[in-house]
Amino acid sequence: MSEEKKTESVATAEEVKTEETKNIPELKSGMVIRVYQKIKELNIKGEEKERVQYFEGRIIAIKHGKETGATITVRKVSNGVGVEKILPLNLPTIEKIEIKKEAKIRRSKLYFLKRGFKRKLKETIFANKK
Repeated sequence: MSEEKKTESVATAEEVKTEETKNIPELKSGMVIRVYQKIKELNIKGEEKERVQYFEGRIIAIKHGKETGATITVRKVSNGVGVEKILPLNLPTIEKIEIKKEAKIRRSKLYFLKRGFKRKLKETIFANKK
């Protein structure tokens, strides 16, 4: 009987993992994405307020594929200052990820974009799906 319980628990764990990864689109380096993330704030009165904030930038690295510990590094330039965020894909606060543009690239890690490499990447623009 203990073997039956183990197989049932394994099956349910696999189902949970597939449900979590369903809302994550197929991501590649060079894509311009918009990540919507829930943020909790405290106002002056001490009340918690939840809102959605997005971060739009280019993916410069993807690590660990579709595993539970998978991360993406997103970079944007804001007011002349480079800003990078390393986001775990299975983060519960991530609401959705939209793909805006896709660039034709030849590298999996685009760290050369950090050094001010000003080559224009060939991009294709995605239509907004609503």
